[in-house]
Amino acid sequence: MLRTLIVEDEFTSRKFLNAVLARLGPCDIAWNGKEAVEGFAAAMTRGTPYDLVCLDIIMPVMDGHAVLGAIRDMEKAAGLDRLHRVKVIMTTAFVDQVGIAGALPAECDAYLLKPIETAVLMSKLDQLGLLG
Repeated sequence: MLRTLIVEDEFTSRKFLNAVLARLGPCDIAWNGKEAVEGFAAAMTRGTPYDLVCLDIIMPVMDGHAVLGAIRDMEKAAGLDRLHRVKVIMTTAFVDQVGIAGALPAECDAYLLKPIETAVLMSKLDQLGLLG
């Protein structure tokens, strides 16, 4: 069962990701970066960490790069190594090298352009070892 946090401020993308990923396990949704960081921390505290975070780059309150940095900081503080940390797929509607370049040093696991196609998402999940 895949536990997923969907972080997306755009309604259509949020609904699409939830419809696809809910078939694989429980999904929580945050519409901005601050909610995402709070939700991620709460899941770690409860002992029910996420397996996957789908993270939009451009969001209100706190952007995806800042969220990813906060997630990786929490994992480091908890002593998690690369093998045991959450898989993060960053998403954006904009084809920009700055967004991609900013995601890579922060150690995202994959990058998908919107609109996301189901087959592409499922292929990426398989590549990341999340489909069993």
